[in-house]
Amino acid sequence: MRYKYCTIGIIFTLGLVMMFSLNACSSGEIESVENSEDCTDCHNETTIVLTHTLEWEQSVHATGTAYERSTSASCAGCHSNEGFTAMLAAGLTPGAVSEGVTNPSPVNCRTCHEIHTSYTIDDFALRATEPLTLYTSGASYDFGEGNLCANCHQPRRSEPVVGEGNVEVDSTHWGPHHGVQATSFIGAGGYGVEPVSSPHYLTVSNGCPQCHMGNDRHEMEPDIASCQTCHSGIENFDYNGVQTEVEGMLKELGSLLEVRGLLEDGHPVPGTYSEEQAGALWNYIAVVEDGSSGVHAPGFIRSILQVGIDTLKSQ
Repeated sequence: MRYKYCTIGIIFTLGLVMMFSLNACSSGEIESVENSEDCTDCHNETTIVLTHTLEWEQSVHATGTAYERSTSASCAGCHSNEGFTAMLAAGLTPGAVSEGVTNPSPVNCRTCHEIHTSYTIDDFALRATEPLTLYTSGASYDFGEGNLCANCHQPRRSEPVVGEGNVEVDSTHWGPHHGVQATSFIGAGGYGVEPVSSPHYLTVSNGCPQCHMGNDRHEMEPDIASCQTCHSGIENFDYNGVQTEVEGMLKELGSLLEVRGLLEDGHPVPGTYSEEQAGALWNYIAVVEDGSSGVHAPGFIRSILQVGIDTLKSQ
């Protein structure tokens, strides 16, 4: 009998909790919820939330383990959900984040979207779409929804400056760090090359999502169908042989760097090098980290590779 009454008590208590919760929702006691019908804007018979969740689970953001590094302040701002949202809220850049995250989690829906703030469909609004000033080059970046991505997808360190003399490569992680796509896209940030505007810079008004989220898909992989809106009939990303050419140039520059002892197993070799050698190394790393094999900005990427090749061949 004692257990029977205990069970009844638990059920009764849960019932009260549910009743008060529903009353709170319908009476507006939960901030910003005018009535319970607002919830059905998202929680309904459609599968849009589930579909995007399943797509997102296949993305590199979701499957990677880099978020574990966010216990370090220097990584927290871009490698975890908690670090990124805190960084945006404080108006900081990744280099200005002063604390790590104790229990970091991967980038997820809440990282990019405002979830359960209005309790309407507006909850899917992006956290930040304001234009940026890229923090190493000082260049302006304004590409709509792509501005959110550019908060992290930009270099954290500046390229060698022409005329500054010898450069110390102080670690195997020397260089722009990961995620240089924003500067590549606008054709800026390479050693020995003036900014070069690409056709994509001039025509892709919404930045990253325009090509990487065709039909609002959340795997974040580039979609050839998005390219076909401008490049009719193309079947792959090697348009006019750009990727083939860039990959050949990248292999040539990598070999030159290895022969001269600046690169080993894909990583910089610490040491003090001439400005030109360090610049060639920087350009190589920037193209590798860009990851598009030239697609983001064909002219610019070819140019910084050629500067590196010509520099090392002349020495």
